Parts: sequence; C-alpha cells; structure tokens
Amino acid sequence: MSLKSKKRMQLFLRELSRNRVLFAMLVPALLLITIFSYFPMSGLLLAFKDYRYNLGIFGSEWNGLENFKFFFISGTGLSVTKNTILYNLINLSTSQILAVIVAIIITEIRGRYFKKITQSLIFLPYFVSWVLVGTLVYNLFNYETGMVNSVMKSLSLDPVNLYAMPGIWIWIIVFFNSWKWVGYNSVIYIAAITGVDSQCYEAASIDGANIFQKIRYITFPAIRPTIITVILLNLGRILRGDFQMFYQIIGNNGQLFKNSDIIDTFVFRSLLQSSDLGMTAAASFYQSILCFIIIVTVNAIVKRIDADYALF
Repeated sequence: MSLKSKKRMQLFLRELSRNRVLFAMLVPALLLITIFSYFPMSGLLLAFKDYRYNLGIFGSEWNGLENFKFFFISGTGLSVTKNTILYNLINLSTSQILAVIVAIIITEIRGRYFKKITQSLIFLPYFVSWVLVGTLVYNLFNYETGMVNSVMKSLSLDPVNLYAMPGIWIWIIVFFNSWKWVGYNSVIYIAAITGVDSQCYEAASIDGANIFQKIRYITFPAIRPTIITVILLNLGRILRGDFQMFYQIIGNNGQLFKNSDIIDTFVFRSLLQSSDLGMTAAASFYQSILCFIIIVTVNAIVKRIDADYALF
C-alpha cells in the first residue's frame, strides 16, 4: 500500500471513530438500499438468458441478445418506445406549464381563506387513486351507459363509441394526468415564488409595473432554476410511463393498444400472457439504459449552456 493510501485510510478510520454514532445510524439505510435496490439488480441477467424455471437465473443458458432481438422484431419495441416518449413529453409539458400558471395565480390571490381553499381543491386530485379515475373514465365514456352518451341521447344525438377511436385517447390521458398532478407540482413552484424577496415587487410597483410585468421580469426569472431542475429530473423518467394511469384508464382494450401501449404496460401484459421473463427483462433493461442516456445527454447540454443549472 502506498504512503498516500495509508494516509487516506488513517483519515477514514479517524473520521469513523470520531463520528461512530452517525455512521451507526447510517447502517440501517445502507442495508435497506443494498437489499432492495442492489441485490435485485442481479435479475438483469435475465435479459441475456434463455430463462428456465427449473434452472433459475444463474443456471439458465446464455442467449446473448436474442431477447432484445425478439422484442424489436415482433414490431412492438419501436411502437411502445414511441408511445412512451410521446406521452411523457406531452404530459411533462402540460403538467409543468399548468403547475407554473396555477402557482402564480395562487400566490397572487390576496384573500387568505379563499387562497387556502383554492389550493386545497387543486391539490385534492393528487390523493385520488388511479383506480377511481379509471372507474370515472369508464362511467363517462362507456358506449351504452356512459354519462357522455346518455346526455347525447337525451339531446337526440347519436352516441359516440370513444373506445373505438384510438386517436382521442391521447388527449383524454393527458387531461386526466394534468388534472391529477397539477396541484402537487404547483407546490414546488409556490415555495419557489414565496422565496422571492418582496422588496423586488415593491420596487417594481413604485416604478409603475403592472402584475404581468412583475410576473415576467421578477417571478419567472426567479423560479427558472426550479423549473429547469424539475424538468431535468422528469426527463430522467421520460421512458418510464405511469403504469397505473395507463392500465387503469385503458385496461385491456386491444383497440387502443396501438396508440396507448407503453413499455410498462407491455412488460406487464407480456408477463401475464406469455410468462417470457427473458423478453420482459430485456424490455425493462432497454428502458433503463435509454433513461440513463437521455438524462446524461440533456444534463450535458444544459451544462454547456449554463453550468449552474446542471444536475451534476
């Protein structure tokens, strides 16, 4: 061992002895992360194996990239990838834009009680389960008994079978995603706006600035770092769709799979139908790799433009 390494070891042991209570408190967290995050990573081997239940993960034969090949040759790989990216980009854009608008509106409300009631009502959908949302969607758009078609029948109009119109479900999913998450996302921006120095607004008022000019030149620049950070964090999950939302709203309606099937629902349904753990593991592994590549690439671009806004 070199002299430099010995000095580092001595410093580490000295620090360990000095803060042994803090390190002891860290042990349970490290154990939890190791057991539930790192040990399961051995399952990634399934993506490169011809899995057999009687042989297990480590006993099954290697088959190289065959699982990935089957995933794409089946014609599903590119389709679900495109849907996942498309939905996440639209959901990210709409939910964050609406969250910023809602946060600005709430902070500009002067009535104390009205402000609290408004914020609580907007935040409330976050606590609604996707199971209930799925039930609500079904009862709204069901062809025979749905509320929308019942109203149309009462107006002597022909009912519309929305479950046979795949294109419209993009907007239905985006709407309910925004409805559910806008209140939760706005909390972050409300906190950022609250941290802005009130003297800036007072000075702007003295200079004759109206409310829109204050928002444009004070509020928005102040929360821009928060917006960029939130977007970067969400871009890391751009290939991980909200499984509960898609599964509860779309369900097993094969007519809508072409326009609404994402990687997460595809993996889940593949496990139920074929029990091909190799291909589903390959799809999950492919999803994780692309997420990693996207977050590193976007972070590098942001770092080149303005290093202060980069995550790392």
